[in-house]
Amino acid sequence: MTAAPSQAPELPGFAPVYSGKVRDLYAPLDGSGVPREDVLLLVASDRLSAFDYILATPIPDKGAVLTQLSLWWFEQLEDVVPNHVVSLDVPAEVAGRATLVRRLQMVPVECIARAYLTGGGLEEYARVGSVSGVPLANGLVDGDRLAETVFTPTTKAPVGEHDLPMTTDEVVDLVGAGVAERVDVMTRRILARGNEIAVERGIIIADTKVEFGLDLAGDRNSASGSAGSGPAIVLADEVLTPDSSRFWPADAWEPGHPQESFDKQYVRDWLTSSASGWDRRSGEPPPPLPEDVVARTRAKYVEAYERLTGRRFG
Repeated sequence: MTAAPSQAPELPGFAPVYSGKVRDLYAPLDGSGVPREDVLLLVASDRLSAFDYILATPIPDKGAVLTQLSLWWFEQLEDVVPNHVVSLDVPAEVAGRATLVRRLQMVPVECIARAYLTGGGLEEYARVGSVSGVPLANGLVDGDRLAETVFTPTTKAPVGEHDLPMTTDEVVDLVGAGVAERVDVMTRRILARGNEIAVERGIIIADTKVEFGLDLAGDRNSASGSAGSGPAIVLADEVLTPDSSRFWPADAWEPGHPQESFDKQYVRDWLTSSASGWDRRSGEPPPPLPEDVVARTRAKYVEAYERLTGRRFG
């Protein structure tokens, strides 16, 4: 079992809706004290999840880094896919790490695109020669660039349970052919645009996970599907952050072994090392992170932000 997430802070004028692994959702209250149904306040915490556990040790400033980097990426992706941001007018208590967003009907799939083979995709490939039912070339090794970016979705499991690989047919069965096709295309486009921009800044984005929602009240638009193809598909949650993506320094990329990274893979590696004393198969939650691991993780997140945006954090 995973540890329960820390309780979301109370915010006057907002009703708590949900507390996830990393983010807390609130509904703004209208003049009569009733929660609004059109928008939500999305707050990124400093919590860190790994191996489907919420770790006991937060990473300082992580929520602000994820929020600010996502906002920057939303701007870079405006011509690729619409996003959920409505306003940055948020309570002072969560300024810098919160956004007011459209309330959407979320697509119940973790949408993952891979440009390079590593992690869980590599493990699946080693077993069956494919990832999420997508056959790959023979003889690939850790860190290899794929001939083309592939869509490898997973289930969206409840907190504490494992996401499981899905085939395209399974996604179609769950959300319908129209939505399945559009999220496939959009996920791969997001990673492609991300790499076009990131490589100029010395970073390779090996893979990424994004979430989409259907805007049932909004207009259809060409960025998310052709006219008449259904409700607009909107990019939600976060995008191309160290929590949702693997960032590798381009000048150190060398297939055949795990790559150096600017993301939470550093924490995963520490947890599975002898230094942590933790057995991933034990069923016990991971131990607290030592101060040096916390500091190094924060530094990696900040470096990723600063390299990509060209802005100084803080």
